[in-house]
Amino acid sequence: MSTENLELRSCITSAGQLELSLVASALAPLQPDEVRVRVEATPINPSDLALLLGPADLATAAVGGTPERPIFTATVPAERLPTVAARLDQALPVGIEGAGVVVEAGEAARALVGKTVAVAGGGMFARYHVARAHACLVLPAGTTPAQGAAAYVNPMTVLAMLETMRREGHTALVHTAAASNLGQMLVRACAQDAVPLINIVRSAEQVAILRALGATHVLDSTTPSFRADLVEAIATTGATLGFDAIGGGPLAGQILGAMEVAASRRATRYDRYGTSVHKQVYIYGRLDLRPTALDASAGFAWGVGGWLLNHALARSTPEVIGGLRARVLAELTTTFASHFAATLSLAEALQPDAVRMYGRRATGAKYLIDPSR
Repeated sequence: MSTENLELRSCITSAGQLELSLVASALAPLQPDEVRVRVEATPINPSDLALLLGPADLATAAVGGTPERPIFTATVPAERLPTVAARLDQALPVGIEGAGVVVEAGEAARALVGKTVAVAGGGMFARYHVARAHACLVLPAGTTPAQGAAAYVNPMTVLAMLETMRREGHTALVHTAAASNLGQMLVRACAQDAVPLINIVRSAEQVAILRALGATHVLDSTTPSFRADLVEAIATTGATLGFDAIGGGPLAGQILGAMEVAASRRATRYDRYGTSVHKQVYIYGRLDLRPTALDASAGFAWGVGGWLLNHALARSTPEVIGGLRARVLAELTTTFASHFAATLSLAEALQPDAVRMYGRRATGAKYLIDPSR
């Protein structure tokens, strides 16, 4: 085992420069309940990109340093700097989750040595990661780090969405950007749980992806009939809850409006304020950074709010969370399987062409980093 860690750090300077670099440091001693994980697979999630790249203009990308220790730079436009004022001139660790092998442990955690575990704790884009033993998810025998790398964020998000639906009294869902890794997991989980699901995508190719998984309601938002098709799908399923990964633009408002039209078909009397059926859209991603546009078509019984996995889990009991984690482990290579376009080393992840690839946030183009390369 190396005596040195190597960690990817992201810094935005007060001069308006994004700098991505690999920072070496000595391995720190472990506490009795800590383990050291040799990270062998860590996904680049959309939520990682916000910290990794910030609001940098990738058209200005350049790379310096050496082949082993590259330094990626890009300009952050002056008008965007105020949005990241709290992080200026700090070299921040990146990487929400990952998996690898426990190579060292404190006295109370030695039973984990040699185990393949998944961890979600930040700073995973690194050769080694230190975690508390209780925070490690021991993967089933035969599971590779790549198979377990995304065992937390997407699977737990899917299950927390279903928990939110049940807790709030809804019976069906609408989901946007639905051909993503997370969206495909949601299709499989809803099918298993008999939850009606409406999937909104942005191309015929993405429609085909979800149809192949057995999805019933798949709508292409770029087609002329989208608004009418959405109303019909909502009328069929009774969906009154949506999870929106897009965030900006008119889509959240269109979903609420379609829910109101479907609800009005069941109304027994006219009300100038619309139906009393409560319609809710939660924004959990910001693929579109424009303002969220809402029109008057939804009536007045509606809500739009932000939704994050950690906030949702904070409203659940330890028993519920334990049940969700157990389900993820049991279905890690089926319902919650992830697929990656390519695997990069830490140094390769700092090359401009690679940054542009994973920075596109394109459906079906999720990337994995293997820091052990």
